[in-house]
Amino acid sequence: MDHRVGATGEDGADEHLLKEAEKIAVALGRMFPGLCEVVLHDLRDPEHAIRAIENNLSGRQVGDPATELGLARIADPDYPGVVQNYPNRFPDGRPAKSTSIGIKNAAGEYVAALCLNLDVSVLSPVTLALSNLVATDTEHRERPLETLRDRTARELRAAVEARAAERAATPRSLSREEKKALVRQLQRDGYFDSRDAAQTIADLLGVSRATVYNYAK
Repeated sequence: MDHRVGATGEDGADEHLLKEAEKIAVALGRMFPGLCEVVLHDLRDPEHAIRAIENNLSGRQVGDPATELGLARIADPDYPGVVQNYPNRFPDGRPAKSTSIGIKNAAGEYVAALCLNLDVSVLSPVTLALSNLVATDTEHRERPLETLRDRTARELRAAVEARAAERAATPRSLSREEKKALVRQLQRDGYFDSRDAAQTIADLLGVSRATVYNYAK
């Protein structure tokens, strides 16, 4: 027999917790638009755990299943209540900093988790711009041309963000002409020799792969 049968009060209390947490998720997400995704997971239904997602940056939808961390909480009531500031990554490769907060009911069972995923790629250009502003080394340095066949996606991402930071912008906020100029510069610097470079650049700029190739012509 389901231990919850007849326990309408307990089920009602759990649902009340979820509804209150949902208000928090919506408020947090709307406070940081374009910067922090906030997801509320209903751990009572792991196959359809996502109950609310505000400021969607990962492309997930309401009704999607729980993450590995959510499943770990379901399996272990002693799992840490808060896992803070751990490195993460969005599906398109953008780096994120995440925090997961478990919510227990009166019986000590995890019934929900509130997760925050901060898009740190948006902040990287600001950091780079400030670094350039306070730098004191003005020596001109010649960088030799080189074949960059082994450049990784991380190096490519850093190059794109650095060039966007020079314009005090994020890669996605650049104008069409600025994106075209950036793509052509990357091509001249040899980045297109690396594997999957066009797709990586497309994801960073928020355009299609075909558009990247058009810009490169």
